[in-house]
Amino acid sequence: MHTFTSQEYFQQLIEGCVIPTTEQGVQQIWQLLAICLGCRVLWRLSLPTCLKHLSTVAGGFYCLYHFFQLQMIWVVLLSLLCYLVLFLCRHSSHRGVFLSITILIYLLMGEMHMVDTASWHKMRGAQMIVAMKAISLGFDLDRGVLLTVPSPVAFMGYIYFVGTVIFGPWISFSSYLQAVESRKMYSGVYSGFLHFSLNFIHTVSDRDLFFSCYNLSFFTFPCFLTALILKHRKKRKARGVVIRWLRAYENAVSFHFSNYFVGFISETTATLSGAGFTDEKDHIRWDLVVSKPLNVELPRSMVEVVTSWNLPMSHWLNSYVFRSSLTLGTFPAIIVTYAASALLHGLSFHLAAILLSLGFITYVEHVLRKRLSSIFSACILSKRCPPACSHQYKMQNPLVWAVNLAFGILALFHLAYLGCLFDVDADDSVEEQGYGMSHTIAKWSELNWASHWVTFGCWVFYRLIR
Repeated sequence: MHTFTSQEYFQQLIEGCVIPTTEQGVQQIWQLLAICLGCRVLWRLSLPTCLKHLSTVAGGFYCLYHFFQLQMIWVVLLSLLCYLVLFLCRHSSHRGVFLSITILIYLLMGEMHMVDTASWHKMRGAQMIVAMKAISLGFDLDRGVLLTVPSPVAFMGYIYFVGTVIFGPWISFSSYLQAVESRKMYSGVYSGFLHFSLNFIHTVSDRDLFFSCYNLSFFTFPCFLTALILKHRKKRKARGVVIRWLRAYENAVSFHFSNYFVGFISETTATLSGAGFTDEKDHIRWDLVVSKPLNVELPRSMVEVVTSWNLPMSHWLNSYVFRSSLTLGTFPAIIVTYAASALLHGLSFHLAAILLSLGFITYVEHVLRKRLSSIFSACILSKRCPPACSHQYKMQNPLVWAVNLAFGILALFHLAYLGCLFDVDADDSVEEQGYGMSHTIAKWSELNWASHWVTFGCWVFYRLIR
């Protein structure tokens, strides 16, 4: 059996995987990037607003067809149904609730009856973006953030906004209008063109990492940890539990980097099409961030992981689900929020199990650290304290630093446990169909349900010191 040297191994890795996967990724997204850039240029022209809305609808339709072919009809039907409900309920003060119920019924019917599972799962991301946009629009109308129901052209332009229609992220209706209006940010033709060119270069150059994430998620990192696992297997003293946890961590990190890859693409498409900026006293700041990988891979807490995983979706869930259900109480509101996230992601048992488990884990961690912070007057909350907080012991204190480090290690433990369900060795057909209950139970049984037991122990400890 031929043994590869380190140089030969990395050469095979680059030639056999890194280059082909990068080329495949470019081939899949270059047309989307080109259309985003073309729409951005078009919107800078002095065209009627109606034509600008129609252009983004046309661009969104083309991108949907490019990625999903004729299956895009199910996304189109959802958008038409949402506007029909919005129009029929235009005089109601509960448009957000009616839209939420309608979308939920549509998604459940599509998942169980209308379309085969593999095709439905391919469109899940696009459908989720449509659902989030429609629901947020309904609640904004109920709360008075928007004064009138948008016209059909404006509504469809928002739904099919070319910068977010495929990979996301969710943006508000006001952000969409700002992107389409695309007002001049500098005076003069040359300065405007320079700003546009620099923004494009900044967008693309900052996203070099997403191709690294693409390769890491699909080959490089799994190969690295597989080699580490095989090394442990050769050792006589190595126990099976070490191998199982290494494999769980491998699956988790591979899934993490695939999420970062999609996040970086969504940042790129949204920014190229003119969305994702903040206007601060005539100063434009391009500040759209979808994911914060460092906060996930080196976490302070599971609460930080959840918010850093997808910032726009976290903001959407907090604004339109959590706050709307706070009347039920904090813990029920948290469970409702994670349940809503699970339903948006589709009828997948393993995703629902992960998200609901996250609800319990983050709640227990939050209340436990809040109680410990109150007892010891220390900066050990789930979220970082502001510099002028009232705690006696700050982050610079060695014991405070050690406690936060311990909770960070505990968060990595939870991430490996939850991420073990995303099996990197599974067939593509299994991933398209979704992992079932037996897969979830088998994977967590291999790890002795450790994360759930630790969470239960933390809850018992919290109740004892409460």
